[in-house]
Amino acid sequence: MDFTTIEYLKRGTPRQQDAYYVLTQYSIMEFLQPYSPILAGTIPIDIDIENSDLDIICYWEHADQFKVNLFNYFSGYKDFQLVDKMVREQRTIIANFKVENFEIEIFGQNTPSQEQHAYRHMVIENYLLLSRGDQFRQTIRELKVKGFKTEPAFAHALGLQGDPYLELLKYEEKSKPYLITKAKKH
Repeated sequence: MDFTTIEYLKRGTPRQQDAYYVLTQYSIMEFLQPYSPILAGTIPIDIDIENSDLDIICYWEHADQFKVNLFNYFSGYKDFQLVDKMVREQRTIIANFKVENFEIEIFGQNTPSQEQHAYRHMVIENYLLLSRGDQFRQTIRELKVKGFKTEPAFAHALGLQGDPYLELLKYEEKSKPYLITKAKKH
């Protein structure tokens, strides 16, 4: 799966097709193109539940300019919020807003998008879903409906101990054959 483009959404589930429509109709990915945007999270790998949002990860080199651009482009959308905080000891800029029936979160760090944890986790989770079958996918969805966040749901289903975000990364080498990447350099 090539997650560096959203083209796969066009022929996906109805929810994935709706996501494609919103992201293209409102030019969200087009605006974010200078920041190597990647749609991450549950919708791309078809484990979303009713309230799942569209998570877009981005790579910025100049934080303040990224913030200004996010504000200028997205502040007119419903429930817009912009925060600048530390996440796992790294400066992170997050914009949240609503477009049609989707909540959107733009998550930017000074780390290339394909090296960010959200992307790496999604690739690993996709591998686990493909290699373990439909019952495993259903188990993950059920755990999410019960209130589990995605990575803790996987850790619970796999019986992993410790920090689920770090434990999942142990599957990274196994997941690489399931990924098609296009290196994007700035």
